[in-house]
Amino acid sequence: MDAHAPPTAAEHEPDHPSTGLYVKIGVVLFVLTALEVGLYEFTYGGHASTGGAALQPFFVPLLLLLSAAKFALVAMFYMHLKQDHRLFTGVFVFPLIIATVIILALIVLEAYHFAFARSG
Repeated sequence: MDAHAPPTAAEHEPDHPSTGLYVKIGVVLFVLTALEVGLYEFTYGGHASTGGAALQPFFVPLLLLLSAAKFALVAMFYMHLKQDHRLFTGVFVFPLIIATVIILALIVLEAYHFAFARSG
């Protein structure tokens, strides 16, 4: 290869996932969505049972966990954060971490406020 020749497009392209991997990710996203719908149906829907009543305290955390997994898959593969430079991942993830910390702090502050208001 000539040292003065411009690089080809293939040399600039990072390794992108194959079509098969995108299909697999799509199937995993479908399964996670089906689990979310099934969790609702089992807990509160028309197919709710006594086992569903036992899951009620864990319903929202489980949904949040499933949706966080879906969000991570979409961000990594369909937004190409997995193949891009780490700086872009940091620019994307850092505000999410800050927002999560602020939201959790507000939840704790509100719970403390209501507990303190009831006792005093």
